Amino acid sequence: MAAKNIARSEETDISDPRTNDRIRVPEVRLVGPSGEQVGVVKIEVALRLAQEADLDLVEVAPNSKPPVAKIMDYGKFKYEAAQKAKEARRNQANTILKEVRFRLKIDKHDYETKRKRAEGFLKAGDKVKAMILFRGREQSRPEQGVRLLQRFAEDVAELGTVESNPTIDGRNMVMIIGPLKNKSEAKAEANAQRAANKARAQGRDHDAVAETDDAAQSEESSPAQATNEEK
Repeated sequence: MAAKNIARSEETDISDPRTNDRIRVPEVRLVGPSGEQVGVVKIEVALRLAQEADLDLVEVAPNSKPPVAKIMDYGKFKYEAAQKAKEARRNQANTILKEVRFRLKIDKHDYETKRKRAEGFLKAGDKVKAMILFRGREQSRPEQGVRLLQRFAEDVAELGTVESNPTIDGRNMVMIIGPLKNKSEAKAEANAQRAANKARAQGRDHDAVAETDDAAQSEESSPAQATNEEK
């Protein structure tokens, strides 16, 4: 039970927040288990309230004055945090840095082609490295490169956000744009879109078959009608 941990000394990672009797301050700003603000209370009161709720007292903002502590199930909190960190590492490992190269004097058609390619990368959950290749005296006009990359960032803003502002890298200028959706989210969305497209296609096929059957039935009934009219 969580409350039993209050008086027990345990080995903890140095990066872990202080919990229960390891919080050695006279008072804390207490947050309840549902996120409600309890207010500034003596540490003894905070520990008692945590024990009565059969939960832990966790110091969540040690540098505040007074420190902020929250009543929670610390074991559950650590498990959920570890799962989130694992998912973040998996998404980071799956994210690929795709490169899109520009010339400073790029024409409209070429620019649109590169923009659409970058949007495809971002939709798939990959990062985009936008690079301007300077030639000759173009290196003396970096502000033009910044304007071009800023325009590009604005054009793909619905799919990605700037993670690294334009910087000079040798004879090039580079900017990194990260996707708004991670790899797993992008994959799930793509699968859902494919399923929706398949369902629509099947619906169209069904409608076409129904129309063919109706036409056939109409043709079959036409001779019978003609015979009746002759009689």
